[in-house]
Amino acid sequence: MTLVFATNNENKVKEIRSVLGDSFSIITLQEAGIDIDIPEPHDTLEENAREKSTVIFDMTGKDCFSEDTGLEIDALDGAPGVLSARYAGEQKLSEDNIAKVLKEMNGQENRKAHFRTVISLILGGQEFQFTGVCPGSILTESRGGKGFGYDPIFVPDGSDLTFAEMDMAGKNKFSHRAKAFQQLVTFLKAEGSKSLSL
Repeated sequence: MTLVFATNNENKVKEIRSVLGDSFSIITLQEAGIDIDIPEPHDTLEENAREKSTVIFDMTGKDCFSEDTGLEIDALDGAPGVLSARYAGEQKLSEDNIAKVLKEMNGQENRKAHFRTVISLILGGQEFQFTGVCPGSILTESRGGKGFGYDPIFVPDGSDLTFAEMDMAGKNKFSHRAKAFQQLVTFLKAEGSKSLSL
């Protein structure tokens, strides 16, 4: 099965391919010859994910999926949430986003937060959604040089390491995105089995 992944983020492509393995063939927007930056105008991850998958399906007519991910911090009433990628401005710089979060969290005793990923899959013209959540906490300073986004300041529950201190296999044991992708894989394999039995 071949799917178009509606993203230009190479880090996300690496993560999904590490989870999917050889089960499916993933085509990125670049590999599909699509050079657009799909807007994320909505107030929820669910709506933004649907927006991206719908745009690509309308353009290509091919089975595709997208994802939207947000860091939701308890003490900040769920912020940065849908604004996670551009929390400190449209330049979308991780360093600036991290600096803003650390500044806003200065002095906060409640450091609880979670990452949440919503995947929107369009298969045969029908949409399906899958959600993965990773609870954890926000540090007071960055640690680690791996990963991307807010990984250097996020420690998942059950670990002493930030996502930025883990290799891909370690991160996938906890990751919100890996959890959502595992649901996607399970669903796709079930759909593939149905097709074979018809």
